[in-house]
Amino acid sequence: MNKQDFNEGLLGFLDASPTPFHATRNMSMMFENAGFIKLLEEQKWELEEGKKYFVTRNDSSIIAFTYPKAKNYTMVGAHTDSPNLKLKPNPMIKEHGVVKFGVESYGGLLLNPWFDRDLSLAGRVSYLDSSDKIKDVLIDVKKAIAIIPSLAIHLDDKANKERTVNKQTDMCPVLTTNDDFEFDEFLKWQLSKVDVLDVKELYASELSFYDTQKASYVGLHDDFIASARVDNLLSCYVGMLSICSVDVEKPMLFIASDHEEVGSESTSGAGGSFLENTLKRMFNNYDEYMQMIRTSIMISADNAHAIHPNYPTKHDSNHAPHINKGCVIKVNANQRYASNSKTISRFMKVASSLNEPLQHFVTRSDMGCGSTIGPITASRLGIETLDVGLPTFAMHSIRELCGSDDALSLYKIIVGFE
Repeated sequence: MNKQDFNEGLLGFLDASPTPFHATRNMSMMFENAGFIKLLEEQKWELEEGKKYFVTRNDSSIIAFTYPKAKNYTMVGAHTDSPNLKLKPNPMIKEHGVVKFGVESYGGLLLNPWFDRDLSLAGRVSYLDSSDKIKDVLIDVKKAIAIIPSLAIHLDDKANKERTVNKQTDMCPVLTTNDDFEFDEFLKWQLSKVDVLDVKELYASELSFYDTQKASYVGLHDDFIASARVDNLLSCYVGMLSICSVDVEKPMLFIASDHEEVGSESTSGAGGSFLENTLKRMFNNYDEYMQMIRTSIMISADNAHAIHPNYPTKHDSNHAPHINKGCVIKVNANQRYASNSKTISRFMKVASSLNEPLQHFVTRSDMGCGSTIGPITASRLGIETLDVGLPTFAMHSIRELCGSDDALSLYKIIVGFE
């Protein structure tokens, strides 16, 4: 696969996946097209050697795996969620001549870039139909329906010096000046656009605002890719393509979990039982299960902080990754990352055999360090784990920036793993 085809697919995936629900649906479609068989957790599994399968949980997390005789699996882990503004259950606020929505900040959101952006809304809606069955449907408004206007500098002379943002009062997206607007009617209209007409009662929804600006190349020589949700749909895309590219006889598993940005403690997060449940159904003999765990490796793939050219002192100068210089191995002495000398060495050997560049990241000793699904998965399963990432600017902004070379390099390493 050449870089242009790889990146064009990435841009399309980013644009088509405004929420974890949409990302999971898109990956499910990709797996079905690649010959993976869909499983349902609530049904009995009859797995056959030499075939490949996928399963979802909560419509927002997904696992795909090949099923050969071998037990030494290469597993790749990523997450489907990104920081955003989530709609509150009773969102509508009518005041001061406008209708606006109340929102919650999801994850470690960089708030300032959300001002003055063209925002749309997407997510999952649950409703009761005429036969008294609860059903779920995904919606994506796509049209720019809201904006969070900045306060003019004339009214805030300290805006460029010491501006702070109040999540409750400052971040409400403005939708319309029409006082007749009703939220339930708006939702029913959106459901009708996806051919859902049998709605007896609206029950609940999980909806998020997103920036309507499309993913795109940026830079004099298309050096960068700019988009929302680069963290961590970039790794989801790499993992998805990797498992679709390997032979069915190669033991590989890919998992993309929800809720990483808020700690992973949920039924569909890495702290939940989804992966463990799946693996124990694949290997229902305990000795075989433990043999598989102890001969396998988990590659936890999340984004890494590239050294910012305007803020270089925020990095340890000996561990400061550059964009378009290769995948980053992430290390932390306090186990915020799960990499150790054994797993690092295995990864370095594969990269070296393919002539793919690698970099290392360690946060400054006087700064806090974020974490990933890596330590959570390693603790829960006892599997040898490595944390890697692709160098990124503006992590957790409404529009993040990564290199146009790095993702393809990671894909080659994962596919080449033995």
